[in-house]
Amino acid sequence: MFYRVTARLAPAFAKMAIVVTGFACAPGEEAFTPEIPEIPNLPLGLEADLLKVPADNPMTPEKVALGWQLFYDSRLSVDNTISCASCHVPNAGFADPRPGSVGVGGALGNRNAPPVINAAFWATQFWDGRSPSLEDQALGPIQNPIEMAHTLEGVEASLNGIPGYRQQFLAVFGAERITADLVGKAIATFERVVLSGDSPWDRWEQERDSAVVPEAVLRGAELLRGKARCTACHVGSNFTDAPFELFHNIGVGMSDPEPDLGRYNVTGQDEDRGAFKTPTLRNVAETAPYMHDGSIATLAEVIDFYDLGGEPNLWLDPKMKPLGLTEQEKQDLLAFLRALTGEVPAWAKRLPRLPSEEDRDGSARRR
Repeated sequence: MFYRVTARLAPAFAKMAIVVTGFACAPGEEAFTPEIPEIPNLPLGLEADLLKVPADNPMTPEKVALGWQLFYDSRLSVDNTISCASCHVPNAGFADPRPGSVGVGGALGNRNAPPVINAAFWATQFWDGRSPSLEDQALGPIQNPIEMAHTLEGVEASLNGIPGYRQQFLAVFGAERITADLVGKAIATFERVVLSGDSPWDRWEQERDSAVVPEAVLRGAELLRGKARCTACHVGSNFTDAPFELFHNIGVGMSDPEPDLGRYNVTGQDEDRGAFKTPTLRNVAETAPYMHDGSIATLAEVIDFYDLGGEPNLWLDPKMKPLGLTEQEKQDLLAFLRALTGEVPAWAKRLPRLPSEEDRDGSARRR
């Protein structure tokens, strides 16, 4: 059950820099002092009322810091090689620059990892919406045999063996023992501050200053709402209908001998064959390649694909129609999409300080 963020919760987004000390330590353990990041205000252009935060997982700076560490910690994988950031690459818009994500031992997935940016606004997670929350989603890759290839029990055992994590889970959750459920809550809390707004387009909408964006962007915005029909699916402040649990078959991959049926694999409903979530357009210029299978290399090629009306198949969404865009209109639309690039918090793009674990000989080892 989710509630909506209101003005009473605004302090969760207030700028703050806190140094946490006094973590409880077992005898002989060295205290671990985590980095507590500066939590930004909600970026310009996003709607706080639409941000989804579970009632049982309120946001705190300390919990964000804990989730930040876990997001970058490869010890969540069975062989200590893969972290969340391995596929949600910070400098690639927190998406995967490879067509298919690569897991433990070089295992290759058949889907491109969707961006974490603004995922806090979605009603469901993953391309097919099979997960109801960020908390649940965070635990999926850990158990996936072609991603982190671990077990929840194995991760619990690993993290409970690291004093710095035990200290933080006790301080943040009041938990004497680390559980997978709490790991999911911490990672999800970090992901809720990986937000992008305050783009050139957002600043133009606020200021209406023609110096903020070139004329091509303004023409592209008109195309988005009109001839290009983008707002049939890319709606609202996050430019996606994902908050409404809508999924669409646009034809990608449907000509393959064994196509990925997407949402159908979750619901079993015939109308969901080949349907996938609509990704946000925010920071889309950073998240190539595109589509659930990473089969389209550039934004220009994406526009060409939509201009042709998608790939015909029995379940093609009726919203998909040939557009008849001119080359100039395609360039204008591309200019608009690039103008949706905002900045996520700089600290979120780097590896935080991680707690060390003890080697068998008793010496400290830092990951």
